[in-house]
Amino acid sequence: MELNILIICYLIGSVTFIIGLKMLSHPESARKGNLIAAAGMAVSILGTIFLYEEEGLRLGNYVWIFSALIIGTILGTMAAKRVMMTAMPEMVSLFNGMGGACAALISIVEFDHLSHLVQAGATADRGILLIIFAGLIIGTISFAGSMVAWGKLNGKIKDFSFNGQHIVNLVIFGVIIALSAYLIISLDTAASTLFYVIFALSIVYGLFFVFPIGGADMPVVISLLNSFTGVAAAFGGFLYDNPVMLTGGILVGSAGTILTILMCKAMNRPLSNVLIGSFGGASAGSAGKEQGAYKEISISDSAVVMSYAKRVMIVPGYGLAVAQAQHVCHELEKLLSDKGVEVNYAIHPVAGRMPGHMNVLLAEADVDYARLLEMEQANEEFPMTDVVLILGANDVVNPAAKTDPGSPIYGMPVLDVELSKLVIINKRSMNPGYAGIENELFFQPKSSMLFGDAKSVLQQLVTEIKTL
Repeated sequence: MELNILIICYLIGSVTFIIGLKMLSHPESARKGNLIAAAGMAVSILGTIFLYEEEGLRLGNYVWIFSALIIGTILGTMAAKRVMMTAMPEMVSLFNGMGGACAALISIVEFDHLSHLVQAGATADRGILLIIFAGLIIGTISFAGSMVAWGKLNGKIKDFSFNGQHIVNLVIFGVIIALSAYLIISLDTAASTLFYVIFALSIVYGLFFVFPIGGADMPVVISLLNSFTGVAAAFGGFLYDNPVMLTGGILVGSAGTILTILMCKAMNRPLSNVLIGSFGGASAGSAGKEQGAYKEISISDSAVVMSYAKRVMIVPGYGLAVAQAQHVCHELEKLLSDKGVEVNYAIHPVAGRMPGHMNVLLAEADVDYARLLEMEQANEEFPMTDVVLILGANDVVNPAAKTDPGSPIYGMPVLDVELSKLVIINKRSMNPGYAGIENELFFQPKSSMLFGDAKSVLQQLVTEIKTL
């Protein structure tokens, strides 16, 4: 009877994961979908704790289990509530890395258990060994790579590479596969030592895998590492014959893979080029040319042209997130709308530091989702737009992606903001963007620079527009 109830708990968990993922596809239902999936997870966890039984034995160790659950819940809740929107990408990387670490630890525990059984005379199941090694390698790479991504995003780790690094990476990965194949075929007395050698090499590979990648490629890397964690979790589901772990892992792995493909498509680059080319690295913006002079525009002039425009397009970027200016941006949008101005937002797929960063940022300020135009739709609107206000975006509006074959971002689809009648660019300085590349847009005749912190500038615009 209890076994049947446990199966129902797992079924509830699996179904809520699928429903929750579906609801995450729209901002209006995303929060509810997250809660539904979390509720399903809670049902599955409690069902496992109280109902799981093997050979007549229950789990026990309730003090340790619930202590870990309580501590983890408190730490996770505090971290999520205190994190700034600018730090959201690094928190995603950190949490994703913890998932990879859990999958790797599961493989370590199960390998140790299997080794003892083999020493006692049992026969090793090659299929189980394959799953253990796959979970160990993928989970460890995801953990180590996510920690580097976390460090890069918060500025604590710089890009690092050396000549022939990709070859070294391939050699390390080849050794990992060869040692794993040897242990799967012949589980001998040196198995434990070689197992931890594989574990250590996987950590090294995960570090070297992400070290040279930076800048504009980071959203793709975060998405890819997320898919790795999902796949590693799915292997844990195979090990324990647990449908919830399996379903959750498959959903995360497949969603992460699809998102990675979409991100690469948005950058017009194959994944192999992202991993090997690394145009977001430190050397990416080394090439440059004299662009000429730029011109500035005042707050009052900006307020006038926006107030009397028919159509205004706002292009949010990382600078908007840094300034925590999404709420005052929404206030500006409503103020202009009250004056009869049609205001929309142009969202580039890789704007910010993680997939969907700008969508999450604006959703936090309750911006109407219908106003968020994807790149293709926004590009159709720019020729009919009077004013484009760029808030901290850089590489995603750089015309060099279309005009300069020598540019590292050449071929990457960008927002065609230069097709509008006037472009106002808000930046704190003339420094290049995250990819380290000079932006030709700043020096075009239609473009004017509006220097300052995004939040302060927007507040001044709101005040000025109210007086018109």
